[in-house]
Amino acid sequence: MFSEDIYINTNFKNKFDSSDISTDSSVPEKKNTYQKICHKFSKVLLTSLIVYFLLLTILFSGSLITLLKKYAQLLEEKTVMKELYYTELECTKWHPLSEDKVWSCCPKDWKPFGSHCYFPSIDSVASWNESEENCSSMGAHLLVIHSQEEQDFITRILDTGAGYFIGLQDPGHGQWRWVDGTPYNESATFWHEGEPNNPKEQCVTINYRKPVWGWNDIPCSDKQQSVCQAKKVYL
Repeated sequence: MFSEDIYINTNFKNKFDSSDISTDSSVPEKKNTYQKICHKFSKVLLTSLIVYFLLLTILFSGSLITLLKKYAQLLEEKTVMKELYYTELECTKWHPLSEDKVWSCCPKDWKPFGSHCYFPSIDSVASWNESEENCSSMGAHLLVIHSQEEQDFITRILDTGAGYFIGLQDPGHGQWRWVDGTPYNESATFWHEGEPNNPKEQCVTINYRKPVWGWNDIPCSDKQQSVCQAKKVYL
């Protein structure tokens, strides 16, 4: 009996030692494998994120470029539509320095003079702001006059019984300004005698007072006829 007990205990001890050694050696291997998997996954994830953000940047840049091109095209089309507001143009031959464009054109019913076209309203009356908006909708602005020749031309096509808003306005303190931004030249003005005479009258009409045509300051809210002016179209 004694010898059998020793044999059993010895085997149990050997089995215990063997399993204990086996367990200890597998832990570092598992840790190393797990770390390698995590490291590899992190690299793949980082690479994927970089590629994703690069693709987003490229797509955003492409969309932005496309949007800017469409916006520029829209502005160009809008400009052309304003220049060709009327489908019918009346054109005359001219002799430019460059030979690529040989026709100067105005919309039908507009009057040509120099490099511009002129359109006096006939039946409609409006305030100064409304008149300017109406001209702007046709790719034009209210009349601007810088010479005696232009003054004489325009008065030949106007009704002596009406007053017409022109593109001259005073934002305050007698600082007269043309609607197209060109300088106001006091030596090339055509005020009636005694005009302008009221600082509260900040808009200007051209009208006839026997025996001459001239300018008169009036309230901007008054209802008057008007004259629109636009650049000629060259074809």
